[in-house]
Amino acid sequence: MKLYNTKTLQVEEFVPRHPHEVNMYVCGPTVYNYVHIGNARPIVIFDTLRRVFEAEGYNVRYVSNYTDVDDKIINKAIEEGVSETEIAERYMAAYNKIREDLHTEPLYDAPQVTKTMNEIIAFIGELVDKGYAYVVDGDVYFSVDMVPGYGHLSHQNPKDLEVGARVAENDKKRSGLDFALWKKTDKGIKWDSPWGPGRPGWHTECVVMIDKDFNHESIDIHGGGKDLRFPHHENENAQNLAAKGKDLANYWIHNGMVNVSGQKMSKSLGNTVWAKDVIEELGPDLTRWILLSVRYRDVLDYSPKTIEEAEKGLRKITTPIHQANVKLALADKENLEAYDKASYGEFLDAMNDDLNTPNAYAVMYKTAGALNQALRVREPDLEKIAEYRNALEKMLDILGIPAEKLSLSAEEKDLYRAWLDARKEKDFEKADKLRSQLEEKGIL
Repeated sequence: MKLYNTKTLQVEEFVPRHPHEVNMYVCGPTVYNYVHIGNARPIVIFDTLRRVFEAEGYNVRYVSNYTDVDDKIINKAIEEGVSETEIAERYMAAYNKIREDLHTEPLYDAPQVTKTMNEIIAFIGELVDKGYAYVVDGDVYFSVDMVPGYGHLSHQNPKDLEVGARVAENDKKRSGLDFALWKKTDKGIKWDSPWGPGRPGWHTECVVMIDKDFNHESIDIHGGGKDLRFPHHENENAQNLAAKGKDLANYWIHNGMVNVSGQKMSKSLGNTVWAKDVIEELGPDLTRWILLSVRYRDVLDYSPKTIEEAEKGLRKITTPIHQANVKLALADKENLEAYDKASYGEFLDAMNDDLNTPNAYAVMYKTAGALNQALRVREPDLEKIAEYRNALEKMLDILGIPAEKLSLSAEEKDLYRAWLDARKEKDFEKADKLRSQLEEKGIL
């Protein structure tokens, strides 16, 4: 497996910290609203990455969190006159539904900030004790100047960043780049701490949840959208350097954003596309196919043209699989398990090349073409048909698209054979009637 590491700006061979194991953490949602199609992209991408690792024999410990305390959650709770917990639970349930609908594998853990508060407070205290953080009137700030090489993860010069981060006269921070670890507050949900009542800063939460879930070790892969590189991931890493003297992760993997018909998705433009609406309209299989249709690091443009091309592309795969299933079922050979190792190996090579899904799709189209040819000969080789079908189904499984389940009853088999006979005898009226019945049953 080779992956593009944001930290080095290079495609590197993946070497796990522990043999045959992958520890992976992906930043989850702040649960104050439904997720849009851009939020769904990392769900699909990192689930697919996990499946590739598993296909190669790795045991993957995949963790993704919920930020269930935040100003946006508090403001929404006040606006609706309900508790922050009610808001968070509503949108966590909605997010879980998206994950389930998209056929994702279960997470090893899905930690919540509100259930990690003791550890977060203890971690902030450690940074204060070590001199990396300072307290001002109940707020706690991280001192960026104390970490040599700050900016190396996102490849930015702290001096350049300072220009756009001037400290206001009434600001409590010593430097414009310093960020809050603990916020004193009298608004909304809060917890007691050595510095007074408040709630944690966003950048601290993930560091602590990673530390807790992965037994106080650095992890192999930290993932998320490109918009998280700075300041979120940079600040996460700075805290880990301060506390433990090492990077939080060996590989930092970031997916590209999703545009809508060539424009950036934003509330101001009113072009937000909710993931639940896309899944309802297109179905989970086509949604995953679209989200994986371009290289994960590139921008994906979601548009009518994208949908049309994806529908055609996925149909090129599923149609011959269905035809193969029918032919094998008619011959009572549907349970043949051998698969075409050459095409499957070529597919895995593409996926191992930094998740090169466009090349992987090309392998699938080629394999589907070979299956089509095998289906069209006068006396088809059923074992070869099964091998191509099974290879395609294994490829689809890695993409998170379940294989078709087709079982024909004796009556349905007789109906199909009668249709074939009517065609041979050129009894087109009878053939049309039988075809309509087969279409109703989903066989044709």
